[in-house]
Amino acid sequence: MSDGNFNRALLPSTPYRSGVKMGQQQAKTKAIKALQVALEQTEPPLSQEQKEAIAASFEKELRLLP
Repeated sequence: MSDGNFNRALLPSTPYRSGVKMGQQQAKTKAIKALQVALEQTEPPLSQEQKEAIAASFEKELRLLP
């Protein structure tokens, strides 16, 4: 008989949380790739250093998101 405290080991496994995390990571990866494509298509062309600085700043901002 339970005393009101449940044991999580007795509950069925749910892959929901790991699926959400994986989906978020995939979205971030796609966003970074889309930014790289957009930077390649800029007019006038940006220098490689500018592209790297923008990409690094973008990735830093993405890491701050939940």
